[in-house]
Amino acid sequence: MARISGVNIPDQKHVNIALTYIFGIGRSRALEICKIAGVKPETKVRDLNEDNLDRIRAALARYALEGDLRREVSMSIKRLMDLGSWRGSRHRKGLPVRGQRTRTNGRTRKGPRRMVKR
Repeated sequence: MARISGVNIPDQKHVNIALTYIFGIGRSRALEICKIAGVKPETKVRDLNEDNLDRIRAALARYALEGDLRREVSMSIKRLMDLGSWRGSRHRKGLPVRGQRTRTNGRTRKGPRRMVKR
């Protein structure tokens, strides 16, 4: 397995798919990185030589990824909660943040149903 940005990416997958295993990289950014590094996206990771991996690592250095990006996201959420904004209060309560209904849906954020005792 090749190790890029502290993440082991799978050898048997194409480069553009394997790069999405890194937090902060989706399909479009993975294609962009392949283009910058001069690597064909359909190349398997196991077929890359060390020079190609170094070029991919150099292309990845342009973006905030993994730990830095997670820290940035958590700090943004913490800022909203400290401000006392509507979105921050929804984060604090563990409810949907983007205006979804909660009367019947929202189980992902609210967790499993609790029994109402009478």
